[in-house]
Amino acid sequence: MFGQLFDSENSFWTLIGKMVDFVGLGLFWALLCLPIVTIIPSTAALYYTVVRCFRQKGERAFLMMWQTFVSNVKQGIAVTLICLPFAVAIVLGDFVMASHTGSDLGQVMYMAYYVLMLVAFGYVCWLAAVMARFEMKKKRLFYTSFVLALRHLPSTVVMLLINWVLLMWTLQMWWPVFFTPVLAMLLMSLLLERIFPKYLTEEETAVLQHKSSEEN
Repeated sequence: MFGQLFDSENSFWTLIGKMVDFVGLGLFWALLCLPIVTIIPSTAALYYTVVRCFRQKGERAFLMMWQTFVSNVKQGIAVTLICLPFAVAIVLGDFVMASHTGSDLGQVMYMAYYVLMLVAFGYVCWLAAVMARFEMKKKRLFYTSFVLALRHLPSTVVMLLINWVLLMWTLQMWWPVFFTPVLAMLLMSLLLERIFPKYLTEEETAVLQHKSSEEN
């Protein structure tokens, strides 16, 4: 009986291990994001690790996340640096538009701008996920993410809602920060992992080269 209780293959300890991974990976992601310029490669590494470890029963989650981060960090920093000026401009534009909402036209313009801001955020979600699951040059990465974001607009909107709700929940009650990063990636994967295979199985539309699923 005691032997079974302390058996590492016991379902109880397996569950505990997954819970530790769930919290720990989110904290690891936050740590990797601290330099700011590593936000996109960190998110790509988190997404890939969540798919491999929580959906495909992979192991060594933290090592996998670190290796994925290292393999993407050079390109990811370049992509983040390209996106950052646009992000700053969008945030500043939001302040400007919000200051001109005294009229009906101003409110309509602000709502339109807000929608565009959300679309931009959805595009970044696709960037990170595509980087996580496929190998391609920066130009192809930006183009493919843009095409997929528009072609699968309903999924883009759902991803936006998922991240927005989790973000608001985290800001209102700080403690969800321990698991919302991994939860967001897991929920996003339910959508994206049904879309990505379409570009792997249809030769005439396959524009992506899938990353190898073999782990070192």
